[in-house]
Amino acid sequence: MSADEPRWRWLSTREVHRGRVRIDADEVELPGGARTVYEVDRSAPFSVSTLVVLGGDVVLARQYRYPIDRWILDLPGGAGDPGEAPADAARRELEEELGLVADELTPLHVFAMNPGRSVWKTHVFLATAVRRGHAATDDPAEQVRSVRLPLAELDRLIAEGEILDSALLVARTMAAAKGLLPPVGI
Repeated sequence: MSADEPRWRWLSTREVHRGRVRIDADEVELPGGARTVYEVDRSAPFSVSTLVVLGGDVVLARQYRYPIDRWILDLPGGAGDPGEAPADAARRELEEELGLVADELTPLHVFAMNPGRSVWKTHVFLATAVRRGHAATDDPAEQVRSVRLPLAELDRLIAEGEILDSALLVARTMAAAKGLLPPVGI
């Protein structure tokens, strides 16, 4: 950061909602002295997602996403718990959602999913070898189906705008950028 890029100054925080998500209202002072209230999502310390690649195929989650009212393909993942390591959270979520156990995970990238409103970052991993575990979620709103499809089919869906999950787009791009998968193509 350079000196000519001023930062906002935090003044106070008030929790305004706690449920499935936690929203705080932060009072801040802007450069120049004006004050404003800014709502911030502090729902989780971080989130995780894992791209599973088996040979020339990917294993994805298919689940209904209420806010956009549709079923989508996305990566298995979710919120990390306080004190939990991101790789441990990724392993836990992968087994809970798809019943797969990854002994080794390759970190791909860490990014801010919604830096304009949320403090937490998403840790994206790659798993290239998995074994069967036990899918188990205690959340009735989480109905996850496992979908295996050729990498070329995923690339086609990306090119056609059918993939909406940003973590999946980041994972595919970063795996190619790091030489772990071929470049995105159709």
